[in-house]
Amino acid sequence: MSKRIESVDLLRGFTIAAMILVNTPGTWSSVYKPLLHAEWNGLTPTDLIFPFFLFIVGISIYFAYKNKSNDALVYKKILIRSVKLIGLGIFLNIFLPYYPFIKDFDTFRIPGVLQRIGIVFFISSILYINFNWKILVTISIAILIGYWFILGFLPFSDGTLPTFERAANNWANYIDLNILGNHMWQSDYDPEGIFSTLPSIVTCISGILIGKLLDNNIGVLRLFILSLLLLSVGYLFHMVFPINKALWSSSFVIVTSGWATLILTIIYYFRDVKNFKFGTIFKYLGINAITIYFLSSFISKTMYLTKLGESNLHGYLYETIFVQSFFTDNFSSFLYALSVVIFYAGLALYMFRKNIFIKV
Repeated sequence: MSKRIESVDLLRGFTIAAMILVNTPGTWSSVYKPLLHAEWNGLTPTDLIFPFFLFIVGISIYFAYKNKSNDALVYKKILIRSVKLIGLGIFLNIFLPYYPFIKDFDTFRIPGVLQRIGIVFFISSILYINFNWKILVTISIAILIGYWFILGFLPFSDGTLPTFERAANNWANYIDLNILGNHMWQSDYDPEGIFSTLPSIVTCISGILIGKLLDNNIGVLRLFILSLLLLSVGYLFHMVFPINKALWSSSFVIVTSGWATLILTIIYYFRDVKNFKFGTIFKYLGINAITIYFLSSFISKTMYLTKLGESNLHGYLYETIFVQSFFTDNFSSFLYALSVVIFYAGLALYMFRKNIFIKV
């Protein structure tokens, strides 16, 4: 397939818009429940966003490297891109908009969204270049089953049985606590932790495999059936290994890959098959996805940490412009987040018209 699949760009851009929407409410004390992550087990629309992005990274890997030779130059480019992504993520974690401009190295968070994208991109790309689709499927199944076995059945050294709960006797959290220590998002777990990165690689591999199916013109109906199969298997798996984003549980991988395949199939049918023109703004967001996400995170953090009176720049803008007596608190908070999305959509449009394409 030589023609660019526009539905992939649309889904990537929509995912970035959704990331910004859920990350920048007017106030965290007033947020509609679908725009929050599940407290632990379970699945909300917000929980779909990050796996959707890794899924799309997988599709991009397929098309970027399907004709590449297995040589040192390719590996060098993959490594450089991975290091850039990890570096940008660490920069976001340590940056302060005031002197000394860098957080205390003893406590700054090491993991993060961009760090996970960089690691997953690197490993998934190497696997894709070196193995065929059958081996990739085998590796994915082995990871998902192995991860379930370790988290659910492998006892600790003192004989204590593991659990899937948010506690130190959860293997994913235990590993993070003992390796990362104070460099975690919370004192007891990190949603982008070390061990949970392993199954997130399978999310990316699922995108690689879907990319291959798209390239082979498998057809909308078969993609639709595949998505339903993934959803069925994932929700059945949930009965023994709960769907959980923080743990990136095996059932979470399968279910979110199913939803990503289903939604991509719908967009693909209308945009690429029927050639209906819609959602073009998401295409612009998708083209500079990492740049837009990084800028939104950087500016948001700067606004939160820039003091203004008794509040900060973020709080001042929200309370001055968006908090109105005729709005509910949840709606005011949502309206602020939506305005931020519109701002970055406008920036993406401007960058597209000026032919500004920043590759990370």
